[in-house]
Amino acid sequence: MSEAHEDSFISHLIELRDRLIRSLIAIAVLLGILCLYPGPGEIYDILAAPLTKALPEGTKMVAIGVITPFMVPLKVTAMVAFVLALPFILYQVWSFVAPGLYAHEKRLGIPLIISSTLLFVSGMAFCYFFVFGQVFSFISSFAPKSITPAPDIEAYLSFVMTMFLAFGIAFEVPVALVMLVKLGVVTVEKLKEWRSYFIVGAFVVAAVVTPPDVVSQLSLAIPMCLLYELGIVASRLVSRPVPAEDSATVNPEN
Repeated sequence: MSEAHEDSFISHLIELRDRLIRSLIAIAVLLGILCLYPGPGEIYDILAAPLTKALPEGTKMVAIGVITPFMVPLKVTAMVAFVLALPFILYQVWSFVAPGLYAHEKRLGIPLIISSTLLFVSGMAFCYFFVFGQVFSFISSFAPKSITPAPDIEAYLSFVMTMFLAFGIAFEVPVALVMLVKLGVVTVEKLKEWRSYFIVGAFVVAAVVTPPDVVSQLSLAIPMCLLYELGIVASRLVSRPVPAEDSATVNPEN
């Protein structure tokens, strides 16, 4: 490796480190603000609302671990801080990779950041406001009358984070398709041909990720199929031919 290439590699590592530090600082600042107001306890109560509504009246969740009542609300607050910082984090990622892209590809940066954030948050919101209520009502309806449910808050947090991640990523399907088409990995025609395979895959993923009830499985599979169609439409729009002089324009820094 030549000295010039080594210097370039080190400079890229330094830039990556700096952008990671900025992202962590943004999360830490938001975490501090959220800890002051409204506070980890209040944030956790909001997160637990769908479950507590489905529990028998007067039933509360339990904390088995000694420090669990402190750590779990703090983890929830950190998760909220990460979601709020997501646009800034995605911007840092984009700023790191943008110098190696063509001019017409760079124009997709801001739209991709905005759409990725909105879709991820929309997936979480859909899961919280619709899916959780259906899932917990289903589980409560099957609980024997001789049992008083008392879910552990740590187990609940693990379940919630898994579901949020699954729905957040699932709602990113249009963004993933647009990027694959724009990078030339697949074509819009291929996406249309693979539609039936994707539908089967969506139902398989939903069956694996969600609890074993039809409502929650359909709640994940059907939006994924609709978002796949949206991704095809968006991919067709961004796959229009680009003028040769524009596609050959690369950042001077490269």
